[in-house]
This record gives sequence, structure tokens and C-alpha cells, in this order.
Amino acid sequence: MNTDKNSRKRRPGRFVPVKEKQRVDWRQYIRPDPEILLGKPVVQGTRLAVDFILGLFASGWTEKQVLHSYPSLSPKAILAVFAYAAECMGEEALYAIPSEAT
Repeated sequence: MNTDKNSRKRRPGRFVPVKEKQRVDWRQYIRPDPEILLGKPVVQGTRLAVDFILGLFASGWTEKQVLHSYPSLSPKAILAVFAYAAECMGEEALYAIPSEAT
């Protein structure tokens, strides 16, 4: 049986980490500025907050729709939004609080 990592078939939906050097450095694209949206992190050169862009995707927008509606964004800036969110979430600890049955 061949156990070489590269010879294994990828299963659909399986997460395959991207090499570190291929990742977008969100610091080149995301900036908090106290003069813009009270310091919320925004895509540099815009007034588009990270949470706003994430909300568009959460509402079902496609990358194509976002880029068409907001031409000041680039595909790399969108990747930077996700990279920023991933890093922020990686530093958080979330706990489920059981709710009382009604």
C-alpha cells in the first residue's frame, strides 16, 4: 500500500492548507483608520469595512457580484478580507452556552 502523501486522492470538500508564501498578506490591504468608520478595519483606499464585505458573502453574493458592485476592490483585497477574518478568529475562543428549553 502506497502511503506517500502526494499519491493520496483528495476527497471533495477536504481542506488542503495553502503554503504560507502563497497566502495574501492582509496587512497590505486592511487598515484600521480612526478617521474612517470610527477605526473599523477597512480595505485600504476605500470606506468598505471588513465586516461589510464578509456580510455580502454571508448573504450569498459571489465574488463577481462584489467586484462588479465595488470596482475599487481587487480579488486580492477580497482574499485579504478572508485572511484577516481567519487570523482574528484563530485568536478567539468561542464557547457554546446552552440555552434554557422553553
